[in-house]
Order: sequence, then C-alpha cells, then structure tokens
Amino acid sequence: MQNNESLLSRINSPGDLKALKSGELGALAEEIRRLIVSTVAKNGGHLASNLGVVELTIALHRAFNSPEDRIIWDVGHQCYAHKLLTGRFDSFPSLRKAGGVSGFPKRSESTHDVFNTGHASTSISAALGILAAERLLGGKGYIIAVIGDGALTGGLAYEALSHAGHLGLPLIVILNDNKMSISPNVGGLSKYLSRLSMKAKYQTFRRHFDAMAKRIPFIGDMFFDLVLRLKRAVKAVFYTDNFFVDLGFEYVGPIEGHHLETLSGVFTDVKKLGRPVVIHVITRKGKGYGYAEDDPGSYHGVDSFSVEGGIEGRSVEEKRPAFTEVFGRAMLDLAARDNRITALTAAMEKGTGLASFKQAFPSRLFDVGIAEEHAITFAAGLASRGLKPVAAIYSTFIQRSVDQVIHDTALQKLPVILALDRAGLVGGDGETHQGLFDIALFRCVPNTTILAPAGESEMRIMLEWALSRNEGPVIIRYPKARCPQETPAFSLPIETGRGVWHSRGTKGQLCLAFTGSLYNEVTEAAELLRQRGIEADLYNLRFLKPVDEDFLAGLMNSYELVCFIEEGIRDGGFGEYAAALGRRRGCAAKVEVLAVESGFAEKGLALGTREQLLAVNALDGKGIAKQIELRYVVRGSQV
Repeated sequence: MQNNESLLSRINSPGDLKALKSGELGALAEEIRRLIVSTVAKNGGHLASNLGVVELTIALHRAFNSPEDRIIWDVGHQCYAHKLLTGRFDSFPSLRKAGGVSGFPKRSESTHDVFNTGHASTSISAALGILAAERLLGGKGYIIAVIGDGALTGGLAYEALSHAGHLGLPLIVILNDNKMSISPNVGGLSKYLSRLSMKAKYQTFRRHFDAMAKRIPFIGDMFFDLVLRLKRAVKAVFYTDNFFVDLGFEYVGPIEGHHLETLSGVFTDVKKLGRPVVIHVITRKGKGYGYAEDDPGSYHGVDSFSVEGGIEGRSVEEKRPAFTEVFGRAMLDLAARDNRITALTAAMEKGTGLASFKQAFPSRLFDVGIAEEHAITFAAGLASRGLKPVAAIYSTFIQRSVDQVIHDTALQKLPVILALDRAGLVGGDGETHQGLFDIALFRCVPNTTILAPAGESEMRIMLEWALSRNEGPVIIRYPKARCPQETPAFSLPIETGRGVWHSRGTKGQLCLAFTGSLYNEVTEAAELLRQRGIEADLYNLRFLKPVDEDFLAGLMNSYELVCFIEEGIRDGGFGEYAAALGRRRGCAAKVEVLAVESGFAEKGLALGTREQLLAVNALDGKGIAKQIELRYVVRGSQV
C-alpha cells in the first residue's frame, strides 16, 4: 500500500474493515482522527469525545457484525468514527450541514444506527429493550451499549442496570471511562470508578488463571464449577467492592482503550459469556489532537476553528455578546451583591456560561453531573432554606425534569429560577437538541412564570426581577444566539404580565406580538412590510406566563390583525393561548399564529444553522413578511 492511499476510502461497511490486516489498523485510526479534526474544524461539532473512541470503535466493528449485532451509542456525540466505518466516508464532509450527515446516530440515515440518541443515559435501557425483543422474536444477535462515565450519573442508567441484572440477558455494556462527561465528572460515582480503575489485580489474575485452566486436560463440568467458586473467592479477597457485580453483571476491566489488540481480544471473549457483562475501558478524551487532549472540556462541542491554531486561533470579530455570555455576566454581578444566590449546572458549566461564576464563587456553584431531575429537586431544597438557586440548563434537557418542576417547585411555590439556554431553534445538532417545547410544557403549570428576553439589558433586568421574587419558579428562556443591538425599550422596567412596545403609532391595522428571541427577525419583517406599504406595530411579549389578560384583550381589540410570533412549537404554545383568549373575550382582531409547526425532521428541525432553521420554518424576516403578506393581507394593503 502506498503512503498516500486512503484506508477509509476502501471501507464501505464493517465487512471491509475486517479485511484489513492488523498492521493497518493503527494507520486507519490516525486517518480517522485526521479526518474528524479537519471536518469539525470546518463544520463545527463534537470533537474531543469522538477522538477518544477511535480504537474502541474499530475494535467493536472488527469483533461484532453490525447491523446484525446492534451497537447503541449513549448520547451519540462519539459516533463519528462509527459513521465513517459504516458507509458514510464519502458523505462525511456534509457533517451537521443541512441535508448532510447527522452528528448523532439516526435510524433514518443508516441501518447501522439502530437507535436515535442525543440525550445522555438512555443507551442501556434501549439496548436492554432491543435485546429482550430479539430474544422474544428468536434472534441471536449481540446487543452492545456504549456509555460514557459521565452518563452513568443519570438515574436512568442505574434503573436500566438494575433491570438488566435482574433479567440476566447477555447484554454487553461498554463503560467508556475518560474521567469526563462535558465538564470534569463530579460526585461519588466518579470517585468509585477511579478506585475501580486501580483494582486491576483481580482481572490480571483471572486472565492468567483461565488460560492455565484451559490447558489442563480432561476438564469436566465439576472442575469448571470449582473454578467458578474459586473465582468468587478471589473476588472476595482482592476485589471487595464492585457495583456492577452486585447488580448481576460480569465485570471485565479496566482495559486500555487505545490498544486495539487488547480490545479485540476482550470483545471476542465476552461474546462467549452468555450473561450481562460490563467492559470497563479507559480512554483519553481528545486523543490525537493536542489542543483537545489538553483541554477536552473546551473541545467538547466547538464551532469552526483553525486546525493549526485551535479554537483560540479563531479570528476575533466585533459582535454583540451571546445571550449565554450575558447571563453569565449578570450572574456574577448579582451574586457579588447577594450571597444567597447559588448556581447549578448539569455537567455544562462552560456551555451555560457559569465557568466564571465557579471561579468567583466556588462554594456556590453546584455541578450535579448529567442529572437534570436531581438538579431541580436539589435546587428546590436550596430554595426551601432561603437561598436563591439559579439552574442553568439547556431547554432540550429540561424536558427530563418536568415532574420535578411541577411536583417539587411549582406545587410548593419555591422560588427556583430556571435559565433555559438554547431555547427555540438550535443549529447543527438535529432533532434531539431543539428547544421548542418548554413553552408548551410549562405554560400550563400553576405558580410558574415564563419570561423571554429580547436583548442584553432585558436579560439582566429579568434575572434581577426573578431573584427578587418568592412566589414559585421563574423560567427565563433565551436562544443560542447573539443579542441584538440595544434599544431603549430593552431597559424599560418590568410590569408583571405585560410586555413592551418597540414601535407603535399605526392606525390599528397590524400588530406583530413576538417572543424576545425573534426581535431581529420581526424587526426585519416589519421593515420589509413597510417597503410594501404595510405598517406594523411591534410588541415584545416579555411575559409568556402570567399574562395580564385584560391588557392583552385590549390590545387585540385595537387592531384588525394581531399576529403572535413565537420561537417554539405551535401546539400548546403562547399563540394558541392568545387566540383562545381572543375568542373567549370576543375580541375584534383577527388573530394568527406563526410558530414551528408540529413535527420533527419532516418540519425542518434537522440539520443546519439556526438561521437556516428559522428560514425553513418561515420565522426569519423574509418568511414572516411573506406569510403576513400572502396569507393575511388582501390586495396588498387591506387586512
């Protein structure tokens, strides 16, 4: 083979991988890493986690027969090598782009992606369900769940492990232990795995003893039973605490996760066990790219960057600060004034803008790991003792905590603040990461307030207002976007249940009432409409709950058409509530709603930038103007 020949170009399926010589596998791993780095540098994506599992992925596909043997990747942000080895090498340059390869496993994309993932801790439950179904249907394939150590902090993983041990089916769980989830792992589980990793004496003894036993002639069932009892005795002496064994799993490890020969041998051996097994693999997140190895947290999910210079080598542009950044600054300022303010994150310290808060107030920042349900109830406990907890969680992940918001905060009227980052349409990550459902999920919950800031000053004002209250949870939802240019309206004081006008003075023809994240888009739409002779007043709702219904009904009686525009799902959203209020009050205005229609990928919630997703859903400036002009305006000027 010539040095410039691509090994990846020869692999269209795992079967082609098996045809490679063992001496070629190291070169293949290097080629995969180079391609992942160069592609993510152009497109953005998850880098460190994917670089850490290259050898693990190669070994899996060499030992097992996908898709007959099914591999479920927990979270899914480590599946790039898997995609490259299962027929997507040619299309890989389109990673995370509109119409391209998804950054997560996607059943509609390949038969080798057997279960869609995007949120953590789901793989063991899904794998166990698939395995149970396989056995009921007469199938004999192997089912493998690959789960990171960080995802084991999620309660769902524990529930699945307990059930798997009870069923006793031959589930294979690969624990990818890299000491990281996104932020460094915290808590008792991380410390336990560290202890476990040091206790390799039993595994070494076991492998040597098994090899010796197999060489003894005329070994019968009685001797095997004796060997099994002896193993258990050895465990009791050398290996006294193993959570997985106690649950009914065989435990193998720790295994060097970048040694292909060792991995392949272990995977081949465990196929013969016939019972649940956990294979503990030690990997290095970011392996092969120095910047990511040194700082895996910063290289977990990245925008485009320079391969040579890393993310720090990106050019600095004069732009408005992002909502996340504004939130982080506001938290710092407010916490300096009030020592009752605490912050919580679910393994997303940097992603939620709380890294500086941790440096300034380390004892007041709680990283609970990937455990959003616990985060909310823990925050409720803090609030019950007079503290002011602010839980910063992505909108898509708060879906896991609906019961905790209702039962543990709203029902008791505890003042927990939920800072929902990435609310609305989210670019790059596909259907699993859209923040479209929080309005519909929580607008119906009593004692709950929902706010939507449009800009920097409004974010700060709303956070300060929320911290001053003591009457139940307050949700502040904001997008993954940069704040718009400030206007005086952003700094107007809060009036409970009411928004603010950004322009007013037309003859009562058309009002565009919008959620804050769409300020730029609605402003652009109003200008396009004005150019076509249609004047519109702009009303930033601010409050999505509670609402001064008398005021809102009065607004709907002042116009011929009121269009509610929200960056959320239409079904159960604010617009539908407002339209129902207008009908109930007999308001004169015709009410229309522009929002994301129900559905997932088929409704444009797949890949692309936030700007592209807004356009696909007709929520960009041009789309809003066109919908109003074509659907609601008769003969170009009359409503």
